[in-house]
Order: sequence, then C-alpha cells, then structure tokens
Amino acid sequence: MKLLSTFKLGALDMPNRMVMAPMTRNRAPQAVPTEMMATYYAQRASAGLIITEATQVTPQGQGYPATPGIHTEEQIEGWKQITDAVHAAGGRIFLQLWHVGRISHSSFHGGELPVAPSAIRPDGQGFTANGEMVPFETPRALKTDEVVGVIEQFRHGAACARKAGFDGVEVHGANGYLLDQFLQSGTNNRTDRYGGSLENRMRLMLEVTDAVIHEWGRDRVGVRLSPGGSFNDMHDDNPHETWGALAERLSIRNLAYVHVIENEISDGTTASALVRERYDGTLVVCGGYDRESGEEALQNGRADLIGYARYFLANPDLPERFERNAPLNEWDESTFYGGGAEGYIDYPKLSEVPA
Repeated sequence: MKLLSTFKLGALDMPNRMVMAPMTRNRAPQAVPTEMMATYYAQRASAGLIITEATQVTPQGQGYPATPGIHTEEQIEGWKQITDAVHAAGGRIFLQLWHVGRISHSSFHGGELPVAPSAIRPDGQGFTANGEMVPFETPRALKTDEVVGVIEQFRHGAACARKAGFDGVEVHGANGYLLDQFLQSGTNNRTDRYGGSLENRMRLMLEVTDAVIHEWGRDRVGVRLSPGGSFNDMHDDNPHETWGALAERLSIRNLAYVHVIENEISDGTTASALVRERYDGTLVVCGGYDRESGEEALQNGRADLIGYARYFLANPDLPERFERNAPLNEWDESTFYGGGAEGYIDYPKLSEVPA
C-alpha cells in the first residue's frame, strides 16, 4: 500500500505518506501551549508528519479564543514540551505559522480593529475574545511599512519555532487568512506594491516564504494553499491565473512541499490538479480523503502525500488502522473546538479497544 510506504521529505525520512493535517482545537489558554497538548500530539506520532494547529506569529494575528502563539519565550517553552514528546515517540512535527488578518475582532486587540490588505468587511460572523459569535467588523487596511512588518513577524515566528525544537514550519497561506487576503483580488484593492497586479498581490506570500526559508532552509519549509476556496468570504476573479502563477513561483523555491486543500475550481478543475500542473515539488493534498481515495490519489500521481484531519483527530494510531484495515473511531464534533481531555486525548488506540 503506497500510503504506508516510506518517503523522503526534504531532510526528513517519513515512515509513511500520511500527514496529520493542521486542526484548530482551541485548548491553549492565554495562547500558551499546554502539557495536555503534548499528550495529544505525541499520541499521533506515528503519522509520517504532524503539522500543528495554526499558530499566530503575533498577538495581532489572533482571531479565535485559546489558539496558541509562537512569539514569546513562554510560548516557545510550551511548544518545546510538545516537540520533545513527539520526538520521544518517534515522530516528526512542523509548526504552522499563521496570521488571521481580518478574521478577527477588536476584543482580541484592546479595542483596535483587525488588520487586512484593504478595509473590506467579510460577510458572516466571527468570534470575540470571550467566544461570542458576532458579525465581522470592517478591518483597518495595513500601511505599506506595516506590511513589511508582517514579514518580520513571520520570520520571528519561524525563528521561535526553531528554538522550540520543531523539524520545520508551514506558512499558512490558505483559508481566507492574511496572506490569502493579500493574494486574492476579492480582498485586495490596494494601490501600493502589495496590490493591484497579480505580481503585487503575490508579493507578500512570496516575501514571507523567502524570509522563513532564510531561517530554516528550503527543505524545512512548506506552504499551505486553498485554491478556489470560499471559506471566510473569499473569491478571486481569475483563480486559474492566480494560483497557477503562484504555484510556478513556489516551484522554483524548491520547498519541502506545497500543501493544497482540495476544492473544485469554477470549471470543474480540482485545486490539486491546478497546482500539480504548475508545481514540480512534493505535493500534499488534504480534504475529504479516506483510506481508499488517498491510496488512489497516490497511485495515480495526483499527490505525493495525503493529509488527514478528522481521521487523525479520532484515531491516534491511524496508520496502524489503515494497515490492518481496522474499524475507525467516530469523531465527536461537539468536542472539536475547546474543552478539556474529552474528545481530545481520550480516543482509544486499537490496543486499548476491548476485544
């Protein structure tokens, strides 16, 4: 089974081609990782690669309650107990670097508005700092010198991740968060060097990626994209041109991987097919794959690695279960976001299931 075959990912040797995808779990009070999080990730160390939940690189980048950060010494120490636990269990772990941009609320920022490429309010509702759902606010457009500061925030987060003992980092350029907001025409109407033309709209994503590469080296950096995704009220006038061009720019950087969230583009082309055509490196695909469809994607060459989210959430020993074609635990959606140990570290492994 190709899913269970080894793979050389940059500088890492993966025992299988199954990636634990990033999943926000809202269990980091005061944005500091906890001992319980170390248990959670270590339980899932048999994944070929773990990519952590999205982790804000600055307080300005937070938009959900109890999400972890990677910009203070306390957070570095919190993450270090997690990387130590994963490595002791034989695993490999990348940190996902994040800035939510406009998908935030002033309650997270002492009354200051969230920031974005342009002052365009997203439709829908978001969270306040106390967990209440309210309509999104109209964000404040970042000044040009502040955009340059965002690059430094990502670089600093990448440097902190190195101190915390991670094996690499993933730049979060997907799902309608800040880098995606700069990329897509529907959320960027700037007239400076970070807006207008496609080259300008790609600039922040690429400059952030280059800054992170400078900290880590090319073979320790991945980038996550969501071509065609509408989450967080996103749209682009020409998705084929936008993500095709970006895929080409990322390809020449010889990254560890590009990680694509599967969507269908307007004419029926899939996100993974669009990127695969223009990107020559390792491709991770995620979104709706199970044991059979993941194996098929590998066999057909549509992907090199398969990301699994909820399956890993509910099955800490997912590779073993796939190998044995064993029954899977069912996930409990009511415990996905926030809470304690229940629905987090209490899903049983096969060896813990009564015969």
